Amino acid sequence: MFIRLLPFFTLLPILELYLLIKIGSYIGAGMALLLVLGTGVLGAALARQEGFKVWMKIQHTMQQGIFPADDMIDGLLIFAAGIVLITPGVITDFLGFLLLIPFTRIFFRDWLKSRFGGMIQRGDSDFSGVFRHGSRPERDVTDSGDDLK
Repeated sequence: MFIRLLPFFTLLPILELYLLIKIGSYIGAGMALLLVLGTGVLGAALARQEGFKVWMKIQHTMQQGIFPADDMIDGLLIFAAGIVLITPGVITDFLGFLLLIPFTRIFFRDWLKSRFGGMIQRGDSDFSGVFRHGSRPERDVTDSGDDLK
């Protein structure tokens, strides 16, 4: 997992910095700074608006007795969009705005659903790989949950 994330945390910031310097050389450092700040503010506002829409849709769907799986994934994607939009950079802003637009968010949602569905089909849905060997929390099978008597 670390090997997969290494390029994300090393190469992406270097590429973002390079692009911001290039853009700054064309439009000026002040305008490049305003661009970064503007996309952050605009992205936060859009994420809040889209998040509110999805929250209302989740509530409506649950009132009808339906589990809102797609809407919950949309909420997760909007949350991720908000995070990457407050990160300075052109690439992360582009990705964040793609996640905020409902039409393009569908593609990310469908990709996540197929990925998780494939993991479940393969029996690969045990996320214990995130724990180091020997540090996996053990469940106490003697706990009956009757602590509230």
